[in-house]
Amino acid sequence: MTLDYPLDDSALIQRAHNIRLLALDVDGVMTDGRLHFQSDDQESKTFNTQDGLGIKLLRQTGIQVAIITGRESSMVTRRAEALGIEHVIQGRDDKFEALQSLLAQLNMELQQVAYCGDDLPDLSAIKHAGLGISVPNAPLYIREHADWVTERPGGHGAVRDICDSLLAWQGHWPAIFDTYLHGKG
Repeated sequence: MTLDYPLDDSALIQRAHNIRLLALDVDGVMTDGRLHFQSDDQESKTFNTQDGLGIKLLRQTGIQVAIITGRESSMVTRRAEALGIEHVIQGRDDKFEALQSLLAQLNMELQQVAYCGDDLPDLSAIKHAGLGISVPNAPLYIREHADWVTERPGGHGAVRDICDSLLAWQGHWPAIFDTYLHGKG
């Protein structure tokens, strides 16, 4: 019942105990960053279903989830609705300012948020969050400012890595695993 990727870093784990909000970029984190445009100008994105379950599990334990993205997309709105994500901020390149505004609304402090991003608009949020996270598909100059870089890339389970790790580090994982092991999930 052990997870094979949560880091054994006591300082990181201690910081993770304070997390009450996971804020995520979309393109490059929740997706692999590729955009597909159809001939009728429709755009499509591919989301990972394992990431989705991880988000639902986080929410069940009281950790809120937010999306902060520079693009505006009806697919992001649909995905957020399907996962019960209430805080969706689209069309904002000033990710850190958007995060600060959200935290003010939620009456939370920066040390209570984990933020995951993959590019320059995410850098300040990664740097100032209580737990700054990036993905291996991010440029090195972004990854080197993160407290943690996930094992799996964006769109391929990175968000699930974050969710499972937060759940394990906060002590929720054994009960969640037991629920699914015994067919109650």
